[in-house]
Amino acid sequence: MAARKRAQTATATATATEQEKPKSQDPTTTATTTKTASTTTNSNEPPTAPLKSKTSFILKLSLLLLAPYFYLIFHHYNIDRDLKKSILINAVLSLIGFLVTVKIIPIASRYVLRRNLFGFDINKKGTPGGTLRVPESLGIVVGIVFLVVAILFQYFNLTSDSNWLVEYNAALASICFMTLLGFVDDVLDVPWRVKLLLPSVAALPLLMAYAGHTTIIIPKPLIPYVGLEILDLGWIYKLYMGLLAVFCTNSINIHAGLNGLEVGQTVVIASAILIHNIMQIGATTDPEYKQAHAFSIYLVQPFLATSLALLSFNWFPSSVFVGDTYTYFAGMTMAVVGILGHFSETLLVFFAPQVLNFLLSLPQLSGLVPCPRHRLPRFDPKTGLLTGTNDGTLVNFTLRLLGRKSEKSLCIVLLVFQAIACCLCFALRYFLTGWYK
Repeated sequence: MAARKRAQTATATATATEQEKPKSQDPTTTATTTKTASTTTNSNEPPTAPLKSKTSFILKLSLLLLAPYFYLIFHHYNIDRDLKKSILINAVLSLIGFLVTVKIIPIASRYVLRRNLFGFDINKKGTPGGTLRVPESLGIVVGIVFLVVAILFQYFNLTSDSNWLVEYNAALASICFMTLLGFVDDVLDVPWRVKLLLPSVAALPLLMAYAGHTTIIIPKPLIPYVGLEILDLGWIYKLYMGLLAVFCTNSINIHAGLNGLEVGQTVVIASAILIHNIMQIGATTDPEYKQAHAFSIYLVQPFLATSLALLSFNWFPSSVFVGDTYTYFAGMTMAVVGILGHFSETLLVFFAPQVLNFLLSLPQLSGLVPCPRHRLPRFDPKTGLLTGTNDGTLVNFTLRLLGRKSEKSLCIVLLVFQAIACCLCFALRYFLTGWYK
């Protein structure tokens, strides 16, 4: 999310409003200040950040994250030929989506700058980098390209009588709705209490079209106490689905504040979801179960590809800011694949750092502890290092625990922690299989 400074041409002063706000405003941690003004050209406006794509970094990161995934598909598991073909077609379309996103982002950046939708990097304040205009809300490009790729894929895989067609399109409708609401938030700066409702509204198409089971498997240690092996929750299950969408969307939104952190954490989680899906497909003979996880793959591959394209511009030092548009889009997409892929419990374990960040933030979010306008680390322009404050965020907690760090190294530490959490999830599933469920 972006900390914003809104200005109007008719006044001599600007109204300072941030998405890192207490109480009625959104308490986030993104280190940007977005200026939304009239389109009148200002001859004294500050310079614009150069648009540089970190292509080599993205290629190395992609190989690191996707190597296990492709090893499982082509070597470890004997995947059905037709299913493998569909996954590869989807992967090719995703690669095209990556290239298109890389091409469009510089073009879209010029358009948002014309509308004076840009930001200043607070974590570079006092340095030349802190005076550069950085285009904001470029998550809209990722959302649009993702939706186009996902829709085109239907031509190759889903027929008009497919059982999954309704839920697939309902999922895309929810993601599209959330992307639109995220962009509206970027432009209008919606109050925090309203933000909580946005994912609930966006999830309605999915909830109304959901025709899957509403049952849960009782953990084996609890069966003697419950007296049931399977419990049908009915409408409570759909309520849970809506709450999951709210959590995933807002948890990505508030675990922010560093160049590349929002997109980086999403890329790590999406890679873990792909690996989990292919492991479940390879380990089962149930066609419906396989199809549920294949459905997840069909959405996550283009999502990951377009996110990597955005990360190539958003990685330190950021050439663009992603805005609420991307965080809402990313959270809703992962919630959708977790719900329709029937692995919401695993998804929550993948979100362990986001859960921890939420728990650390809870005293300030609930108003029990004063919540400052910014919950960002303190930046020292002389050393270029960040120092943790007493605010309840995982970013500040990490700095208090490990000491002062540069923005780039701190982001890498947090992404490594995200990857470790995902690996621990796989380990838990391995050791608890057969005992827990």
